[in-house]
Amino acid sequence: MQPHGYSVGQSVELIVGRYDGNLPRGAYTVLRLLPNDGMDREYRVRNQRDGHERVVRESQLRPGPVSPFG
Repeated sequence: MQPHGYSVGQSVELIVGRYDGNLPRGAYTVLRLLPNDGMDREYRVRNQRDGHERVVRESQLRPGPVSPFG
């Protein structure tokens, strides 16, 4: 299994796809690395604007701006 590409506390940007509904775009903070047997690793992230948490795949993320908390 490959290691996660992002680390806890890192700021990332969510890339919203056609079938992702109305997920808020923008900056998120990685809260937890989730175990995953598949090729696309998963993360628990928190939206930096509204505070909502969600689980996303690594393919939905790209490096974001430097976190204001770190």
